Amino acid sequence: MLLTLTTTHRPATDLGYLLHKNPARVQSVELSFGAAHVFYPEAEPGRCTAALLLDVDPVGLVRDRTGPAGNDLLLARYVNDRPYVASSFMSVALARAFGTAMGGRSKERPELAATPIPLRAELPVVPCRGGEGLVRRLFEPLGYAVSAKPLPLDPRFPAWGASSYVRLTCQATVRLADLLAHLYVLLPVLDDDKHYWVGADEIDKLQRRGGEWLAAHPERDLVVRRYLVHDRRLTREALARITDEDQADPDRVEAQHDRAEEEVEERISLAEQRLGSVVAVLRAAGAHRILDLGCGSGKLLAALLRDGQFTEVLGVDVSFRALEAAARRLHLDRMAPAQRARVRLEQGSLTYQDERLAGWDAAAVVEVVEHLDPGRLATFEQVLFGAARPPTVVVTTPNVEYNPRFGLPAGTLRHRDHRFEWTRAEFRAWAEAVAAGHGYAVRFLPVGPEDPEAGPPTQMGVFQR
Repeated sequence: MLLTLTTTHRPATDLGYLLHKNPARVQSVELSFGAAHVFYPEAEPGRCTAALLLDVDPVGLVRDRTGPAGNDLLLARYVNDRPYVASSFMSVALARAFGTAMGGRSKERPELAATPIPLRAELPVVPCRGGEGLVRRLFEPLGYAVSAKPLPLDPRFPAWGASSYVRLTCQATVRLADLLAHLYVLLPVLDDDKHYWVGADEIDKLQRRGGEWLAAHPERDLVVRRYLVHDRRLTREALARITDEDQADPDRVEAQHDRAEEEVEERISLAEQRLGSVVAVLRAAGAHRILDLGCGSGKLLAALLRDGQFTEVLGVDVSFRALEAAARRLHLDRMAPAQRARVRLEQGSLTYQDERLAGWDAAAVVEVVEHLDPGRLATFEQVLFGAARPPTVVVTTPNVEYNPRFGLPAGTLRHRDHRFEWTRAEFRAWAEAVAAGHGYAVRFLPVGPEDPEAGPPTQMGVFQR
């Protein structure tokens, strides 16, 4: 059973620091069902590959088992595919061999551990109860380019058709910790089985490895159900915990966050100025069909619907409660049919590829990027600028240099849910890099009263291709 991880990040041999495994020697980890060996088939400055070879002892798997079983079951315990396919055994090996890397820690390269880098994972044989389509539904929303080549039952007899196994390759610019977490959770999901007894502690493992991405995954329910081997009680509990308001889905605190930011900015009516500026830019771009990404309680949607130029608007947010608030703000239940046909609300995440985001004239991302973990920015960029590719994208974000003008201590963020706030130079550097990497031009506009030293309270980037 083999997994290879390859990077072309320079110097590529830094992969050894991230995995905490020296490329110069083979390292082994003893497991209850065999042993895992880590070695490097290639380790050059331009390309480095780490291999995890899992040697499963099929006899050892059943040596200590007790309990009644018929002859067929006993034979199946010894004669099966477990030593040869990537399944829950591989997940256990990942946690044991690369546990520190899965936690996103690196003593020698801490900044690199938090940085998305080009990574390619390849598994020669993966059991897949659901076929190639399921592989894509699981990995593509996470931003991966996926190859899932079905393997024949027997190459000598092509008429027998394909087996339930695939050769899986996933490639993306992603944090190593994220890639390992995705594999840890999704390999048993593809197999739809586990080699060990599943209890309540599996919910903790799922929440620890999937808490940052699973709540908004389009196949969340399937992932949870299969990961917990279809145990209904455990599945219900896991879904309740994963979608809890204090976890990935910020439903409960959405209104509190809105109020906190409004209290800071209300003296200059910045929210109204910001919405007016966004609408004006979208009008000038000649856009008719608009995506409002991270639409929150629907303030921009309401402004867009008041303008007849915008014939269709789609509001997307990860928070179901925020979408309910948007529906109330827009009075969707009482809206005239012609007006109702212009607007849709959909739950979704900015860090998952989504075919619903393609084909729009423009996208507005208003005071949203600062809520993303920095490690997820590269995925967001690929989802919006690489996959959806609307002709016009409008991004607004706070200017941290202006915060002292609101009476905030220097270095204090505008409210507690912000993961970061950029200076003008930082925003410009990010926006110009995104534009250059995805074939856009970008210009910058101030929003709100401009201070001679600190600049405007809100900075806007208008991307066009």
